[in-house]
Formats: sequence, C-alpha cells, structure tokens
Amino acid sequence: MPTYRRSVVVARTGAHSLPLVAIVGRPNVGKSTLFNRLTRSRRSIVGDEPGITRDRIYGEYEWAGRRYRLVDTGGIVPDDPELIPSEIYNQARVALDEASALVLVVDVRTELARPDYDLARLLARNGKPLFLAVNKVEGEGLAAEAENFRRLGIRDLYPISSEHALGIGELLDAIAEAIPESSAGEDRSHPSDKNKDVARMGHPISQQVSGELDDDSHDSKGRKKTRTHGEFEQHETSVAIIGRPNVGKSTLLNALTGTSRAIVSPVAGTTRDAVDEVVEFEGSTLRFVDTAGIRRKGKTHLMAEKLSVVMARRHLEAADVALLVIDATEGVTASDATIGGYAHESGRSVILVVNKWDAVTTGRTDSKPPADRDIFERQLRSALKYLDYAPVIFLSALKASEHGAGPQHKAMARLLREVVKVAVERRKRVSTGQMNRFLDKIDFQRAPVPMAKRVRIFYMTQAAVAPPTFVLFTDRDIKLHFAFERFLENQIRESFGFDGTPIWVKVKARNAEGRE
Repeated sequence: MPTYRRSVVVARTGAHSLPLVAIVGRPNVGKSTLFNRLTRSRRSIVGDEPGITRDRIYGEYEWAGRRYRLVDTGGIVPDDPELIPSEIYNQARVALDEASALVLVVDVRTELARPDYDLARLLARNGKPLFLAVNKVEGEGLAAEAENFRRLGIRDLYPISSEHALGIGELLDAIAEAIPESSAGEDRSHPSDKNKDVARMGHPISQQVSGELDDDSHDSKGRKKTRTHGEFEQHETSVAIIGRPNVGKSTLLNALTGTSRAIVSPVAGTTRDAVDEVVEFEGSTLRFVDTAGIRRKGKTHLMAEKLSVVMARRHLEAADVALLVIDATEGVTASDATIGGYAHESGRSVILVVNKWDAVTTGRTDSKPPADRDIFERQLRSALKYLDYAPVIFLSALKASEHGAGPQHKAMARLLREVVKVAVERRKRVSTGQMNRFLDKIDFQRAPVPMAKRVRIFYMTQAAVAPPTFVLFTDRDIKLHFAFERFLENQIRESFGFDGTPIWVKVKARNAEGRE
C-alpha cells in the first residue's frame, strides 16, 4: 500500500489570522449586494429571484487600516424541510461557528414575520456580537420604517443601502469596535484615512474592471501580472472544476478537500456561485474553484442560472488548469465537447476526469458487463480530438467521499499529483538554442502539407508560457496550414513534453509584420 505525505486543507491562504464577519439573513434581502459592496467585487451573484446564493462565499475587505474576512451565506429559513434550503442552513451554521461577528440583514420594505424572529433568536443565542442591518433604506420615510425592526430585540440597528452605499460606514465602525484589534492578527494593511474607505465603498460595482475577481493581480513590485506571459512568481495554482450540470463537480470538490464545502444534491444546477477551497499538497498550493454547470443558452431560464453560467466562464478563463468532469454513466456528450472547447480555446491546461466510474464497473446494477477502461478512453479521445494532450483520470468522487476522502485518499492524491504536474508543464520554458537544435533534427518533408502551403522556417523561439507560445520566423507571411501546425505541435510535445497544456504557434515573416 503506497504512503502519501500529509496534506492540509485550508479555507483561504494566509487569512486565518483575520477576524471573520458573517452576513446572514432570509432569502432576497440583499446579502450578496452588501458582500459585493464591501469586497469591491462581483463575486456573489445578485438578482431579484430569492435563494440565489446557496454555498458559503468568502472574501476580504479593509476598514480603517484593518483587514477582515467576510462570508456571504445563503438565505436562511429556519425549519424549512426542503433538501436544498436545509443544506443552505447547514452551510450557514458553519459560517456562524467560524465568525467573530454576525450581521443580520433584513429588507425594510417587507413586514416582519415569524421566520425573522426565529432567526434573530437563533443568532442571539450564538453569543457573538450581533448587528442588524436594515437594508434598502433609500430616503427619510424608509429610515423611519427601519425603527420598526427594533422589535427583533437586536440593540445595534443600522439603516443601510447596499446598492447605493448609504450608512455602511457606521455599520463597519461598530463592527470594528466590537472585534478586539488583536483578533486581526499580524496581517494588517497600512493605516489609511477612513474617508478614502468610505469613498471606495461608494464606487458602483459596475465600475469595477471587467473580469477582476480579486486583488492579487500585481506582483510584489507592484507590476501587473500578465497571465499569457506568466513571468511572475506563482504562489498558487488556480484549478477550475467545469462540466455539465449534475456530473459531480461539487462532490469532487468535497472529495478533494475532505469537507462538505459545497452543497451536493440530485437536483441539477444546485451550484450557482463559484465555491473555492485551497489545498496544500506536497509543497504546492492549489485553489480549486467549483463552478456552476455550463449548459446551452436555450436551457437556462432563470436569471440566476444565466449569470451563474457567465461567472463559470469567467472563473475558467481566470484559472491555470481546468478539470473537465464527465459522467461515465452518460458518456461523452456534445455539451462536454463544447465546454472542453471553451477551456482549450482560452489556453487553459486540461485534465479529463471521468467521474462515477464505479457506477459502470464494480457498482453496476443494470446486469450489463462492466465498462472497459481502454475502450471508454478511446471513445473519449475520438469525441474530444482537440484535447488529445489532456491526461485522463477515472474515479468515483462519491465513493471517495464515503471513505473520508481528502488529499490522502489514493484516487484524490493521484488527481492532485496530475494537477501539479500539468501546472508545471504549462510554465515550462525552452531556450532559443534548444529550439534551433530541435528544428535542425526535424524532417519537415514528412509533414502532410501541399507544396503551395509550405514555408521555410529560419528559426523559432518560445515567446511566452502559460500557455506555451512559440513564434516561427519564416520566409512568407502566411497562416500555417493546419496539418503543418499539427505536425509541428506533435514534434514539440515529443521532444519537450508540455503534457496537459495547449500549444500556441504564431508566425512572423522576416522583415515583415507578424500575424497570428
């Protein structure tokens, strides 16, 4: 039996020393809008439909020179017997146990009901600093209405408008006073003028840079990181778990981390917000992001579903590696091919994860013979020809979860090692000297290319990593014939590897303008 080095799962790298503030409340009161306002992001999906947020979404914010962790929870309806609401409640309870302070958000435009009183009593019994944020107060008339919510018995009441950034400063002042400064640990930002913080809180979310998911886009010298060239020091590898709805993406995240981080249910489309978790594995830091199932536009009806698909695409494009999860019981579908195309075209490294493998082998109940791994992989390769560079891993995330899973589990450790290997390969660099020696050895006459499409290559260099990008200096400014490009890519892989990552080739005619 092989032994595995002990691995550690953490919620957020370097953030455990920060105090945690939990945002809680009933569905559709504006919790996610407040979360996005404080973190200056669009991390949580916001809409008019109740119950959009389901999993715990973590972020950070800064106030008066101190940094805090923030968690957005799904809408809580105590004693709701339905499966997904009860799982949302369980996720919220985890956040309540972790938090240093609680913010109960209510909607000033709704009447108080029994669930509000039940939730207020539940939070008060927790014994932690509790603040009542009466949201959507936009005018003096509504400010007077906010006083009616004192009947909940919560002393610290603050009328706010998350959408318009009104009253938030007073709420943050009260939270800062209630949490001892030592709770912030040693991770403190440079003290700044509070008015600047207030001004930042007033920036409309729509003014944020499109696609900016966090504040880690600059290196230690303040230079903006360029993902295409990938020349900055990488402290962690971002891994997006992608696929169709209900193929087991959330179960896989839970199996990799050995936790119940993501809500799992038989209902397709359970995950909406992207859920991330960091795994420390054999000296590497891997941030796994469980994305919503990607489906065709015609199959999405609710606005929350449409937004979740958009966010899933954004998280994929921000990742280094994509785990394309395929349901072994259904085989490879046209949707799988489309999603794999998104990852390939965006330059992400790809690992094909065939999930639920036990359901077609040892756990088969339909009296059919067990599936053959080699035959399945051949069919997989045939359907996803453009991903021939992607390694294939067969596993059962649910079965692994039943046995405790986590990074120490044999199947999960095998997948994690493959992720680490692929991440290294996508950042590999080959010197120009090596490339020129490589060119001297290749017999380009073997390339199946018409004579009119052949080009003479003077030399070749690697211009970028992540993904590896090569520039050919040729005698003619023409687009490479696809067969020639394919032949060249295969020769590069045979000589230098680059397992799991696409290879981009660009052409530049000598003494002429280049073109891709």
